[in-house]
Amino acid sequence: MNSGRRIQLAVFVYIALRMNAAVAVEYQVGSNSPLKEIDQVPLELLKAGDNVQIHWRSKPYRSKFVLCRRGTKERPITIVGVPGPKGELPVIDGRDATTRKQLNYWGEDRAVIKIGGANRPADTMPAHIVIRNLEIRSGRKPFHFTGRVGRTAYRKNAASIYIEKGENILIENCTIHDSGNGIITAPTTTDLTVSGCYLYNNGVEKSLYEHNAYISALRVKFEFNRFGPLRPGCLGNNFKDRSAGLEFTCNWVEGGTRCIDLVDAGHPRLNGSPRYVDSLVIGNVLLKSPQASNNQVVHFGGDSGKTKQYRSTLTFAQNTVVSHRSGNTVLIRRSHANAVVAGINNLVYVAPGKGRLSLLSSPDVGKSEFSGNWLMKGWRISPGSGSKRLSSGENVSGVDPGFRDLANRDFRLRRDSVARGSGMFPQSFRLQYGVHQQSAVRADYGQSRKADIGAFSNQD
Repeated sequence: MNSGRRIQLAVFVYIALRMNAAVAVEYQVGSNSPLKEIDQVPLELLKAGDNVQIHWRSKPYRSKFVLCRRGTKERPITIVGVPGPKGELPVIDGRDATTRKQLNYWGEDRAVIKIGGANRPADTMPAHIVIRNLEIRSGRKPFHFTGRVGRTAYRKNAASIYIEKGENILIENCTIHDSGNGIITAPTTTDLTVSGCYLYNNGVEKSLYEHNAYISALRVKFEFNRFGPLRPGCLGNNFKDRSAGLEFTCNWVEGGTRCIDLVDAGHPRLNGSPRYVDSLVIGNVLLKSPQASNNQVVHFGGDSGKTKQYRSTLTFAQNTVVSHRSGNTVLIRRSHANAVVAGINNLVYVAPGKGRLSLLSSPDVGKSEFSGNWLMKGWRISPGSGSKRLSSGENVSGVDPGFRDLANRDFRLRRDSVARGSGMFPQSFRLQYGVHQQSAVRADYGQSRKADIGAFSNQD
């Protein structure tokens, strides 16, 4: 073969190899697929564009694994469930699960699915990973799994999903339950979105430190999720966060010691970020149960005792808060003198005969502005104070906000509700929570009239 032919052949082989490397692979897992178990997928070799499709079957998949590979924005790595005939999500169960032998990673006892560091595949910063349409459960004591050192117990604070580190992670339409924490992240997480998921029945009995979600990250968005009660006897919060750049929008949150606990970040990449200043809680439904021992719906600021790193500004807007708690209800507890709360267009209802509403835990901590809200008659600024003044704005007070069906938790407003068109300014927030785990467009969005108060605005 002459040199020219050899060069042409070499170029052809090089181009073929490059093209082959760029081709995404789709792995089908299920009873009627070539791969019967998740352990048969070469997860250590996943590359940008690869798609693992896990088909529903009547029995759960008992596999646990690490994702330590990099996709791209245009070609993410996706782990996707294919629902059953009635919409059932495929189940990944941590009880008696096994780890694929070709994977080798630390922190196996932290989660059913870990996104983060590994020995095999080679360690990297995972990026552009999507987990969708899966039910992930039972990463907790007293359950065990079989991993690199044999049969092993989960840690007390194990999770269904643990993000040790990662960039541009999307968790969508997943059911996450029966773990110590539902989702937990480390501060080396960047650009996390959790959308349309159902998180419930997580936690550890008699412990304050495990939650349905426990998040520490740079730039976080939780939207259109349903948060149910924790496991019986568990004392954690429903959503706990130590992030910079939090957007908590259009979620349904029921139960927990507190519905939302926004405290300080101990990591300098977070508390030193410009995004650490502002936290957004907008368009949510927050429900306080009759058995709730803690009177606070939201806690904001910090809990470390290092007040210089406490969070400073909370925008709390367009939320519907309903408390059936026996005893007083405190809407927001601020934990330091520099805390600023802007409460706009919220509907806050306390069941009659169950106690009084206090907007804040103390009149002397921080600054507050409450405008355009519907507040339960008899509300106070704080326990022991009166209701004669706020920093600014007008609010509406009454005993009946005009819910369509309180008993059945339909918190949309009747046509005759005084809360319709009584908010501040025309509505600039487009979306609202759709029951359940959906999104819908607010009827008052883009209208010249004043906004409807609370999380819902609907056409008649």
